[in-house]
Amino acid sequence: MKKKLFSILLCVLMLASLLTGCSGKDKATSGKGSKKVGVAMPTKDLQRWNQDGENMKKELEAAGYEVDLQYANNEIAQQVSQIENMITGGCDALVIASIDGGSLGTVLEEAKKGNIPVIAYDRLIMGTDAVSYYATFDNYMVGTIQGQYIVDQLDLENAAGPFNIELFTGSPDDNNARFFFGGAMDILNPYIDSGKLNIVSGQREFEEVATLNWSTEEAQKRMENLLTAYYADGTKLDVVLSSNDSCAIGISNALVNAGYTGDNFPILTGQDCDITSVKNILAGTQSMSIFKDTRTLAAQVVKMVNAIMKGEEVPINDTETYDNGTGIIPTYLCEPVFADVNNYKELLIDSGYYTEDQLK
Repeated sequence: MKKKLFSILLCVLMLASLLTGCSGKDKATSGKGSKKVGVAMPTKDLQRWNQDGENMKKELEAAGYEVDLQYANNEIAQQVSQIENMITGGCDALVIASIDGGSLGTVLEEAKKGNIPVIAYDRLIMGTDAVSYYATFDNYMVGTIQGQYIVDQLDLENAAGPFNIELFTGSPDDNNARFFFGGAMDILNPYIDSGKLNIVSGQREFEEVATLNWSTEEAQKRMENLLTAYYADGTKLDVVLSSNDSCAIGISNALVNAGYTGDNFPILTGQDCDITSVKNILAGTQSMSIFKDTRTLAAQVVKMVNAIMKGEEVPINDTETYDNGTGIIPTYLCEPVFADVNNYKELLIDSGYYTEDQLK
């Protein structure tokens, strides 16, 4: 009897052990709970990257992932080191907004060797086949919206002109800057070529109008130099194309310091709807800013991470546009819109992106 009872107990213990082992395996391969995602952001110095990082962390944690979120202070070596630590620290996937899209090839080779998928976030990572996917807003469309806004505000289809314009775009090491600038110029070039838009400085090529690191200070310095060199004689500046808000803030500072006010203030574009720029829009010292709701992009990246972890088809909607030098990177493009004084409340306040108090 005792022998029979002992055998029964032994079987029960073995069965319990097997069930426990199966449960542990299921948890390890479920894609949630035990999976770790590394999120590398360029800097905390710009409001948009703080929002992107926090939105991503919130969305990923809500989906059940452990998140290693790092900011690199706009220092390439620091970002490389952070990504190395993510790889050695057991991250199962990497989401990277690069500082310099061409500087991560070596470290991402380690990710490739470890079969760690890489999603380039908002900025395409160049020159490496370790990039699995790209998630961003439609960067060319950003530029076309800015260009069309200028066309509409000046009524270029009907107005005689000419109107004086100066051009500013972003950092030459950011692949997105060329898409922003290219989209805007595709809209504006016909009016420049016909003479309705006049670039007084003559500075029209990307390399002439690029702003290293999207620096507010560099944009302000260049705008001040342009005003001194080409507008000190009373020539009126009617419009400034700026590819983003950090540049637009510097441009606005220079224009205010030069005495531009009220109806005399040039049309000035931007991108990101940073709080300072939205306040400038309300004050009349910036005209518009492209609104890229980072909550939308973060949610899309979480869907992509989930699909990767589960071995399912990853949601993408562009397989033609973004070549990083090693081939086309499968991409998901979110659609941008613009905010100005007429619609900012609906887009930014009513949606919960900002509160009224933040814009006072």
